[in-house]
Amino acid sequence: MRIAVLYFAHETVTFLRNDTTLADFTYEGSPARREALLAHDARSYMGGFVKVAREHADVELVGIESPLWPRTGTGSGWITTEAYETLLGRMIADLEANGRFDGVYLALHGAMGVHGVARPEADIARRVRAVVGPGAFIVGTFDPHGNEDEEFLRHADMAFTVKYFPHYDSYLQGERAARMLVRAMRGDYAPKTVTVKVPIISPTVLQWTGASPWMDLVQRALTWEAREPDLYANVFFGFPFADVPDVGMTVQVMTNGNETLARKAADDLAGWAWRQREALLTSTKVHAIADGVRLAKEAIARGEGPVVLADHSDRSGSATWLLKEILAQDLSGVLVATIADARAHDTLKARGVKAGDPFDMEVGGLVDESAGAPVRITGTVLNAVEGYGQLWTVVQFGRGNVLVLSRYLIQVQEPWSLKALGLDVTSFKAFAIKSRVHFRRGFDDSGFARTILLVEPDQPFLGTVHLDGLPYRNVDLRKFYPYGDVTFP
Repeated sequence: MRIAVLYFAHETVTFLRNDTTLADFTYEGSPARREALLAHDARSYMGGFVKVAREHADVELVGIESPLWPRTGTGSGWITTEAYETLLGRMIADLEANGRFDGVYLALHGAMGVHGVARPEADIARRVRAVVGPGAFIVGTFDPHGNEDEEFLRHADMAFTVKYFPHYDSYLQGERAARMLVRAMRGDYAPKTVTVKVPIISPTVLQWTGASPWMDLVQRALTWEAREPDLYANVFFGFPFADVPDVGMTVQVMTNGNETLARKAADDLAGWAWRQREALLTSTKVHAIADGVRLAKEAIARGEGPVVLADHSDRSGSATWLLKEILAQDLSGVLVATIADARAHDTLKARGVKAGDPFDMEVGGLVDESAGAPVRITGTVLNAVEGYGQLWTVVQFGRGNVLVLSRYLIQVQEPWSLKALGLDVTSFKAFAIKSRVHFRRGFDDSGFARTILLVEPDQPFLGTVHLDGLPYRNVDLRKFYPYGDVTFP
């Protein structure tokens, strides 16, 4: 049995001004093909899929030429038509050139935004289906922040979505995708799927599954899966920062040929989410930045550090609001990781910056109004490290504070990852980072930090919890709770 493996993923913040270009997807190692693609992201979806698929001696995997995540990460806007058509065109050409396939694995995200393409993931499935024909089975894996409806499953057969945020189970969902694809190809599984859109739109910072009722929604899906053999339940939380028509919460349920059971489970999960809609949107406390810094100082004084100050709303990585407030309130012993600044990054790299150099520059801001104004930092360079396609400049300033400068938006998920920059992470009283929920993996769930404070500026900027402050063009917020008088069966 021959399985084609393709990868095309991005979480697109369509409100950002910088488009995601062909050049952003093209760098050393990307696009990838054959074994290089199959070895990519070994601890996530791809790793799980490849491991289980290769447990079957009669399965051959073919890594089709595919772009990896763009170098901008999630800090870029609409994917250009040129990038999408060029990259997908090369994927389809490689798929056509490699003969007949019995199955296809699509490693996707679900929140991709492309100029002129309303539902990119469904379009990818449609174009792959045109090559492999109706007899092949197509399975996709997704991030729970996908904006999906029934369109993908009009062209594909199966989908598996991560349940937790942070995304602890991506490897597991890759394993499931491989196992069920092999079963379908062998005739042991006849997928029947039901999709229900739930008219709830929620900021991602509120979707942490470590607290109720998001935790309970996940558990309800897991209970259905445990109770009914061969039933699989997906809950897409949705990604509101992509201005696309299929935004919002979605429930999908798949069974082995039993559409009635799939409908029953999907309606139950969707109905439960709707009944809990108010609690879902009030489960996480978000502070104004000035209040958050004040609370951090008080927590440190009480011995309740280290403290995490997470600016969840910064979508460019360049925002300086939190940095400014740290300076204004004279918070000490803070590690700020990171401020993204392409101009400063390129200047420092051209200068050959090194440890011991004096530092006196304006950093951050400027990319759009949500980033604020640049902030002048004076201090000493502790380290300058090349890695992951950018230069990391570590600057000591103020009263025991350290700033890490990067070129792109960085979500620091694990404090120990900062040791690669020569930092003793146990020496800091507070960490100022740019993350919504993923940071909880290493700072909260691990027990590293004692106090967690989520903050955002007063204005409704790009990553805000106040979604009615965003300039939607393709989404009518009045059709979603909590922004309209919405009814749901």
